[in-house]
Amino acid sequence: MIALGSDHGGFKMKEEIKKYFDEKEIKYKDYGCFSEERTDYPIYAEKVAKAIQEKQCDLGIVICKSGAGMTVAANKFKGIRCALAINEDMARNSKADDDINVLSIPAEYLTVSQVIAIIRVWIATEFKKGRYEDRLLMIENIENREMK
Repeated sequence: MIALGSDHGGFKMKEEIKKYFDEKEIKYKDYGCFSEERTDYPIYAEKVAKAIQEKQCDLGIVICKSGAGMTVAANKFKGIRCALAINEDMARNSKADDDINVLSIPAEYLTVSQVIAIIRVWIATEFKKGRYEDRLLMIENIENREMK
């Protein structure tokens, strides 16, 4: 199950992602927003992050104009590893090396076909484990120490 969230700047792209998911029978939950009316991205980054923390969803995708704000906001939540991807290689490497569980999409800079290709690669990529698990443990230790 994939949690989707966008602000107004990512709304149209989120709707295109949903069409792709419906076509491919990929299960998702839409956490908003639900129109192009101006809204604030941290609201939706939080909803997606909490859906993953509460195990309602396995992965998340957040979308705003630049992807930067959503990335920052999502990473404020314990256990969330959010990365911005502007191409397939970034998506593949972030999942393989860092087990990224939230993908951030910059709607203003990519076409729908580019975004779908990025998502397809990200979903299909497996985490490498091995030495990379040690790094995730280091991150978890930082979270436990620094996130109150």
